[in-house]
This record gives sequence, C-alpha cells and structure tokens, in this order.
Amino acid sequence: MKTIYNIKALCVMALLGSVATAGAQEDKTKEKDLNREMTLEREYDPSVQDASKVNTLPVIKEPVVKKMPIDYATFTIPTEPEKEISLLPSGNIMTDIQYNKRRGYFNFGGGTYLNLNGDLGYHILSTDKDKLNIWFSHRSTNGKVKYIDTDFDKVKAKLNDNMGGLNFKHAFDKMSLDMGIKYGYSAFNYYGLPIATPISSATLDPDKFDRETNQVNQTIQAKIGIESKEDAPLGYMLDLGYTNFSHKYALSKDQDGPTEHTFDVKFDLNARFGGEQRIGLGGNVEYFNYSLPTLNGQEYLEFENHAEATLSPYYKVAGDNWNLKLGANVMFVTGDNSKFMASPNIAADVEVADKTQLYLVAGGKLYSNSMYDMSLINRYINPTMELLPSRNYLDGTVGIRSGVAPGFWFDVFGGYKITSNEVFFIPTFATKDGYFANVSLGIQAKAKQAFGGVNLKYSYQQLFDINLKGVYNHWSVDDIDNAYGKPEMEVTAGVTVRPISQVTASLDYYLATGRKTYLGLSGGEKMKNINELNLTGSYTLNDTFGLYLKLNNVLFQKYELYYGYPLQSFSAMIGVNINF
Repeated sequence: MKTIYNIKALCVMALLGSVATAGAQEDKTKEKDLNREMTLEREYDPSVQDASKVNTLPVIKEPVVKKMPIDYATFTIPTEPEKEISLLPSGNIMTDIQYNKRRGYFNFGGGTYLNLNGDLGYHILSTDKDKLNIWFSHRSTNGKVKYIDTDFDKVKAKLNDNMGGLNFKHAFDKMSLDMGIKYGYSAFNYYGLPIATPISSATLDPDKFDRETNQVNQTIQAKIGIESKEDAPLGYMLDLGYTNFSHKYALSKDQDGPTEHTFDVKFDLNARFGGEQRIGLGGNVEYFNYSLPTLNGQEYLEFENHAEATLSPYYKVAGDNWNLKLGANVMFVTGDNSKFMASPNIAADVEVADKTQLYLVAGGKLYSNSMYDMSLINRYINPTMELLPSRNYLDGTVGIRSGVAPGFWFDVFGGYKITSNEVFFIPTFATKDGYFANVSLGIQAKAKQAFGGVNLKYSYQQLFDINLKGVYNHWSVDDIDNAYGKPEMEVTAGVTVRPISQVTASLDYYLATGRKTYLGLSGGEKMKNINELNLTGSYTLNDTFGLYLKLNNVLFQKYELYYGYPLQSFSAMIGVNINF
C-alpha cells in the first residue's frame, strides 16, 4: 500500500496562520464505492503535493476519521498520490477564487531548493451529461540537504515528478460511464546515508555509493467502469482497471528493474427491499503478473505471479436516527504463500442526543503491498524485494461525535487493529561499492495496534477556523523489537484566518513522536521527532488571478522521514494561480 510545496506584503498574512489537514468524516455505511484504489482522476489538492512536501508518514488508517496526507516540509514524496475519478474542479488552487465559473486552471510556484510546482487542467466538456477533463502536474526539486549528526558534506536530493491524464464521464438515464487514462513519470536519486553493518551504526564513505543516478518509476493506468444511479432499487457497479508499473533499475544502474502488471476488477450488486433495507455482494479481484530482467539468460529476481480476492456480502438497514450494516469480508491469496482469511464488515451509528452520534466500525482488509502500492508509501523501498500481502483481521473503532454547539464539532474515538505481515521500513545496510545508497528495506511482522484520540474543530462565520487532533498509538509486534518508523503520538493543529474576503492566512503544525529505526541494536534507536510548523498566505486579486506564499518548517527543524534521508529545512515558495 502506496503519497512538493512553497512578497513581503504577504509575509504578515502568512504569520496569521492555518492547517488544511482537517479529517473529513467518512460514512462507513456507504460501501458502494468499494474503496476504489485504482483511480485516475486528478483530485486537485496541491497543498499536499508541493515540491518541498513530497513524503508522508506511513499512515495509520483511522476507520472513522479519514486520514489525510500530512503536510511536511520535505521534498521527497511517495510517487504522486492516487487520483480519483471524481470530476476535478477548475482552479481553486492556493487561493479562494470561485472556480465554478471557469473551465481551466493554471498554477505555478517556485522557491528555495529549486522547488517547482506546476499544474494545468481543462474541462473540454462540462455539461450535465458529459464531463471530459485533461490535466498535467509537475513537482520537482534539486537542492542540497545535510545529513543529521554527521560531518559529511551536503548531498543533492533530486526529484522530478510528472503526471497527466484524460478522464471522461457520461451520465445515462439510469447509469453512468467512467473512463480514464493516466501516465506518471518519477525520477529521483537514492541520496540516503549508507550504514556499515547490522551490528554497527557506523557510517561509510558516501562517495563509494551511487547517490547521483536517478531511479525512474513509470506508471501507466487505464480504467473503465459503470455504475447505477444512487438509491436505484437494483444497484450495481463494475470497474475494470489495468496498471503497468516499472522500475528502471534494480540496486544499481547496471541492473535492470522489474515491471508489474496489475489487472483489477471491482464490483458491487445490491437490491433494496422493505423500504430502507438493502442486501448486496461486493468484491475486488486483482491479478499480479511480473516481467523480470535477466542476467546471462536467467531471471535473477523472485516475484511470484498471483491473484488476490475479497468477497463482501452485506446487509444494511436505516432507521429514523440510526444506521446498521452487517457483513463479512472473505479474502484469499493464491500462489506459494496462499492464504485464506475472514474479517467482520460491520458499521453502526445511532443519534443519542441532538446532533450527537455514537458509532462503531469493525472491518478488515487485504493489503496487496504490490510494487505500485509500496512506491506510493516509500519511493526508496528496495525495488528487488517482493512483500507478502498484509492481512488485516480486525480494524475496529468506537467513538462519539457531535456538532451540537454552533460552529463546534468534536470526535472522541478509540480502537484496535490486528494485522499479519504489517510492513515496517528500516535502512538497508551497505553491500557493494557503486550500489544505490541506503535503499529502504520493508520487513514484515504480526502487529497489534491500540489507539485513541480526539479531533476538535471550531469555525466562526467566515472569519476563522481552528482544529486540533491528537492520536496516541500503542504497538505490539511479534518477531521484531519495535514498530519501526511508526509514531507513538501524533498531534495536528491549525488556524485559518480570513480578515477580508480576498485574503486568507493559515498556520499548521504537526508533531510525531516515539519513532524508532533499526541500526543493529536491540530495541531500535530513536529518531528525531517531526516538529513541523508551516505558514501560508494567499491573496485573490479577482476571479481570474491569485497569488500565494508558503513558508515551510519555519522552526528550522532537522528530521528524517526514513532514516538517513534528511528532509529540507526552512523553505519558501511563491506562486500564482490563474483560472480561465
């Protein structure tokens, strides 16, 4: 499973501040979308895709509060986040321009570390019946960063992400047709600090390893799908998809990399009866096929062609102030590591007071951990390593949420999660001179995670918004000493201020503590906390033009998302947005 950012007049506005990482409520009783992971549409949110913010933490899924990508002052993100085929708006980008009057958008920003952002999109067709979009995005950086706690010279950290696509949607009387294609090109270097051996945290001379050659990941995706109208007596959905994902190199520029072909079918068939009752069967079937490089006529990498499938029968009923879903997920994997498992698929909520809900969610999922999915989480992962699917037997949450006070909303929640073959990232110890430096290793273990937290939001008219979210995680893992890379505590806070209609100023803060990595010592070694404060200011000139300024990591903190890969310190970006 699996994610490029930054005027004197605007500096004052940027210091007023806000966060854009508000957790959107996710109605788990509406499962008709079947968690569409293979998506193609440009879901336009550049605030989490800046050149200075390209990495995201290995996210812990919260079933009720949707986890949003974290806004870091870094520069290396997992390959572009997945795009959804939900028709993109024109340009409401970094500014408050009213995009619904326009068909196209253009956004461009440049800043320190040679960070560049660019976006261009246009609605060729935009009617009630037909939508046809074309879009392109660019994120790049080419600046030097300093290793943490070493005397080595700065190293150049390079990234060049490009993605474009074409999407079409037609609404028939009783159904809709979606089609799309997408191409992604991502070039980056393995600039990580080499580690000597598993029994020593000593570092080697970085110049002996290849930190200059760019790895290239390419993605080609295509999809076609049909879906019935919402609330149709007989509901159906069928999506057919194909993904071609390839690494140019393996562990050095002298070794060709593997290619992964994924064929994907998602479906749902349901029927309404007895008023507000519905019974259905959903599913997802994926087949993974690999094209492997050869050496002296022999394949030297081991990837197994296999299929993964999930079938989900369910029953749903709605009352005046409550909703209930009862179901199960039956999952299996073929091949030498064939597995069969089942999990609950249950969701319930009831209004216990005015605008106050008590809710419960208990589910499970099969995570393929494919080459493509892993590249979205950590682009530096070892491209020659096949990971086993993660089997999530239970992902349960119970909580209470309320919007009873004007402008105020809160969610208090707790939960428990059990997963076999959970993926944790650690640095790879150095092997041969001339190889890529510090390629991330994905290790797998059975993990149990208990978590609890609170999410608070307050809005006052259109003048300001405030939010605060804190989550505490307790991990228990088998066979390894620690839940490497996973944060123990996360805090997200932010304020957005709109002193006048044309000006928006925001401040956002993120803290992640308790992360550890493996350097050959029992129990792991602590990593520096992520302690990130970002400021943003935007000014809307008119319904066509807007300007923005982003100041990232204004506390000048030094940290790594993955050990040995330092992220950018303070960075700034100024940009323009045009709707046409």
